[in-house]
Amino acid sequence: MSLRFEELAWRETPMGEISLRRRRDPMLGAEVYEVKLGDEFLMSSLFTVAEIELARLGLAEVAERDGLDVVVGGLGLGYTARTVLEDPRVRSLVVVDAIEEVISWHRRGLLPFADAVAKDPRCRLVHADFFAVTADPAGYDPAAPGRRVHAVLLDIDHSPSHLLHPGHAAFYTADGLRRLAAHLHPGGVFGLWSNDPPDDAFTALLGEVFATARAEVVEFPNPLQGRTSTNTVYVGTAAAVDR
Repeated sequence: MSLRFEELAWRETPMGEISLRRRRDPMLGAEVYEVKLGDEFLMSSLFTVAEIELARLGLAEVAERDGLDVVVGGLGLGYTARTVLEDPRVRSLVVVDAIEEVISWHRRGLLPFADAVAKDPRCRLVHADFFAVTADPAGYDPAAPGRRVHAVLLDIDHSPSHLLHPGHAAFYTADGLRRLAAHLHPGGVFGLWSNDPPDDAFTALLGEVFATARAEVVEFPNPLQGRTSTNTVYVGTAAAVDR
């Protein structure tokens, strides 16, 4: 195998073959970590700005000054989770991922930056289907069924209309979002990463469920294409009191 490319892990999953790859980019002079599901690239360590901004923009909307309990849906390379843990207000973080192999990468130290998530005592990595536990009143924390949280930050599908699995579609409806909102404290926040430009219809849908809703365009340099690329972060904030 070329010294410029190495497959660190591979596993067949219900959603297809998932792999973790490391390659040396001679143009950038850097090691790049990539996650693929089948033929689709899910994440690259070259492009993490929007994943980081998902955490920053979401937590910036939370009014509480300390004792925050947060859920991240989708572990990936861990950039959203790491950014959550950098916020000194965060008391606990539950990261939910449906693919056990992804959690294993972090626990086994296959990623040089994984310890910031895997070994933080505030953080627990939970192997579960995020969309199934969202629909369950017991919620995200197996140790405390029904516990509400201050923020849920989601980075699993490519966008609300470009899904990794058709079974996720029910979440991106008013009823699906209401089930998520039921897990939030009053004033809690839902943040969603999207690879697509802002979708006005989805922003309006968020506005039906949350007291405020907006779409933020996040720009970042794309060295592979020599231009600036964009992602979208949607933020919905629940009413300050239960309806």
